[in-house]
Amino acid sequence: MLLVNRDAFEQLVTQALNDLPHEFARKMTNVDIVVEGWPTQDQVRLAGLQPGMTLFGLYQGIPQTKRLNYSMALPDKITIFSGPIIFFSQSNPEQIKAKVRETVLHEIGHHFGMSDAEIYKAQKDK
Repeated sequence: MLLVNRDAFEQLVTQALNDLPHEFARKMTNVDIVVEGWPTQDQVRLAGLQPGMTLFGLYQGIPQTKRLNYSMALPDKITIFSGPIIFFSQSNPEQIKAKVRETVLHEIGHHFGMSDAEIYKAQKDK
């Protein structure tokens, strides 16, 4: 199994963020994006996953569409999990890169107020 080190994985996340269209990138305010190895049981529970499902990323915060008065608030958090992405991509570098991009865009969709169904439809329609 090919090992992808943390720095290389974080560079893939950064690349996915840098590839965002300007109109979305400039609206990504007050949000931290972090990389962790594997989700905790609490994170899996928080995401509401059914047995057998895998958590590649997690958005925690108040979607922009639901914010009323957002001054002085803690930043939202997007976590990208390297372990599941590398494992389910079978350590294939191109598959890892594609899954990182897909996961980053998915979690950013939640940041902008999109549901899972809306995100899947948008990804399918592109």
